[in-house]
Amino acid sequence: MVFSSHVFLIYFLPAFLLAYFLTPSRWRNITLLLASVLFYSWGAPDFILVLLGSTVANFYLVKAMCHARKLGVKKLFCALAILLSLGLLAYFKYANFFVDNLNSVLASLGLGTLSWTKVLLPIGISFFSFQSVTYVLDTYRGINAPMRRLTDYVVYIIMFPQLIAGPIVRYTDIADQITSRRRLRWGECLQGFYRFVIGLSKKVLVADVLGRAVDVILGGDIASLDTGTAWITIMAYTMQLYFDFSGYSDMAIGLGRIMGFRFPENFNNPYISRSITEFWRRWHITLGTFMRNYLYIPLGGNRKGRGRTYFNLWLVFLLSGLWHGASWNFVLWGAYHGLFLVIERLLGVGGRTVDFRSPVLRSLAAVGGTLYTFVVAMVGWALFRIDDLSLCWQFVSRLFAFDFSGFALLQQHQFYAILAVSLAFAFLAAFPWGRKLQQWTFYTRFTPLQHIPVWLVAVFLLFFALGALTASDFSPFIYFRF
Repeated sequence: MVFSSHVFLIYFLPAFLLAYFLTPSRWRNITLLLASVLFYSWGAPDFILVLLGSTVANFYLVKAMCHARKLGVKKLFCALAILLSLGLLAYFKYANFFVDNLNSVLASLGLGTLSWTKVLLPIGISFFSFQSVTYVLDTYRGINAPMRRLTDYVVYIIMFPQLIAGPIVRYTDIADQITSRRRLRWGECLQGFYRFVIGLSKKVLVADVLGRAVDVILGGDIASLDTGTAWITIMAYTMQLYFDFSGYSDMAIGLGRIMGFRFPENFNNPYISRSITEFWRRWHITLGTFMRNYLYIPLGGNRKGRGRTYFNLWLVFLLSGLWHGASWNFVLWGAYHGLFLVIERLLGVGGRTVDFRSPVLRSLAAVGGTLYTFVVAMVGWALFRIDDLSLCWQFVSRLFAFDFSGFALLQQHQFYAILAVSLAFAFLAAFPWGRKLQQWTFYTRFTPLQHIPVWLVAVFLLFFALGALTASDFSPFIYFRF
């Protein structure tokens, strides 16, 4: 089941919210737990027992870890809990990749290949595996106490708003919200509804429209693309990916707010960044936080000399690419971004803006930095999108072929209109008035009078999105396969 489906929007969500609001506060976690099991079982019934079994096992392993008196035993239980989460992730996500590459090597040597039944990938396994790891390590480090009730822990891991594609929520950030009797305030619930509708609109009205055109172009003869069409295509995919994933995050945050949770933000206007370093502080923030706290810093961070710092940066992004998918294009995408991060660190431009005295020079530097970051990110998204490396190289070569013989998409006026709207909203926060508008929309508590126009707009967008869903094919969120 996905958020952008009629089953969820018309049947599941209204029924769940009615049951949730009618449930006494002390039992709401149980209602949320049962709904989350149903939500996941609807789309992946074969894997619900794997999800629940690993979650229950992790809960008791952490309990045993905390009760252990000897440090060695404590470390053993910690290692077992982490191995369980990452072991499942490795098996389901990377077993096919490993066997396919091993068979390629064996075939090139003239040896027999391994017979192998393809392993299906459970939806959202990367997200709930990483969330489990944060709980294990934070508890081991003493950042938070172990959870007392099994049901509370299962709710934390599998609550349906952020189960499938994040954000990756540390237990310490919502511990009180899970264990307390959450009070539902209608103002908060309404603002959660607005945030949910904004996310749904991003997905259905923007990302899906752009994605259909991108699929048509990249499904054709890439080698014959002219440079103009190639750049328009990758720009459209850049917007599709952003509005798809940030749309899901908005929907998850909005649903959480309706239920009394405060999930962390996952995006902060990444395309207005002036360096790749800044871009990764703004894009998929919870994954970046995870990589920094549980990989980069344990590797030594920037505490062991420049050479080690550069290696750590590059390795973290190489592994981040592999986390996104078991394919060489994702590995190259991670290495690509890691290389730019190292170069920026070498040049000392990692997110800092030169303080020119002249306002004109300051503006030019800001525009130049943003343009550089946007172009680097777009080329990187080509690696991300096209998993066939030979086709990917063909596409990137077309970007820089300087062949402007004509545009294949000139007749698709809706596509260009949506692309223009998406670019306008992606760069809105580059202007002071745009930042104020975002602050007012997402982070300001509305007065009763303010709710009226926003509610009307939200209802209009909701019905418009439902109409668009009726006329379109099924389109899951891009990050579901990660």
